[in-house]
Amino acid sequence: MIGYHASHEQFPPGMLLSLARKAEAAGFRGILSSDHFNPWTPAQGESGFAWSWLGAALQATALPAGVVCAPGYRYHPAIVAQAAATLAEMFPGRFFVAVGSGQALNESIAGEAWPEKRERNDRLLAAATIIRRLWAGETVTADAPVRTVSARLYTRPAEAPLLIGAALTAATAEWVGGWADGLITVAMPKYELAEVSRAFRRGGGEGKPIYLKVDLSYARDDDEARTGAWDQWRANVFPATVLETLREPGEFEAMGEFAEPAKVFEKIRVSADPAEHVRWLKDDIELGFSHLYLHNVNRNQEAFIEDFGREVLPALTG
Repeated sequence: MIGYHASHEQFPPGMLLSLARKAEAAGFRGILSSDHFNPWTPAQGESGFAWSWLGAALQATALPAGVVCAPGYRYHPAIVAQAAATLAEMFPGRFFVAVGSGQALNESIAGEAWPEKRERNDRLLAAATIIRRLWAGETVTADAPVRTVSARLYTRPAEAPLLIGAALTAATAEWVGGWADGLITVAMPKYELAEVSRAFRRGGGEGKPIYLKVDLSYARDDDEARTGAWDQWRANVFPATVLETLREPGEFEAMGEFAEPAKVFEKIRVSADPAEHVRWLKDDIELGFSHLYLHNVNRNQEAFIEDFGREVLPALTG
């Protein structure tokens, strides 16, 4: 399945809704939504509320949709469970939620000290357990690391949505394999992607779906594609240990000043040639990724949707 990534950091929600409709008409078969309180950089300039938008997108299209969020900070897991249950009840079989350990950029607004990765993983697993118990109809009381008192969902779908685990490294992917219904990660060099997928299966993910968010920059000439990637996404190519701890869009903008072009274009698939994107995506499919969500990181979404609908999607699904 080839889907469209809706980047709330870059576009206002009304425009994203129009783009989702265009993506469906062009042949994309799913939507992945980001969920930010802040954009990565001031230049991106937006940050709509993903959960409101998802209801509109599911109503406006026939596409399945999912979102990546970080329960346990700005969202209590009971609220994530309730929001996901509501969407799954209204749109059966069309919604999934992915959970990760989060970034300070979005989660530190809750005012808590930002924990180390090990503690964030403990909180993530506790949050995932609370969400699952609520979807199962339990009344949940839990102590640290995520305190919950007599939480119960009165509205639940007939079938709970998939709870996918997010991971950026092989070590996290292996851990996620033991408790999540599937894995979502981001595009990286082929050998790294292969190790992440192997680690997930090794940790207990054999037979579970693995999803991939593909950051790319497509335009109708290479210079425009490179310029767009550099302008919008150069601050996002640093290691996760750095990106998870910065708190303000201005900090990411400052980090972007130190970005090396070679590193940026190693992390983002930049090309004006649709056939090259087809080759890259076929490699992802060969690695076992069942759901590919394409994120064109530059501003020109219409040309991307039109050209990929005409030249890329048929080559992958025909």
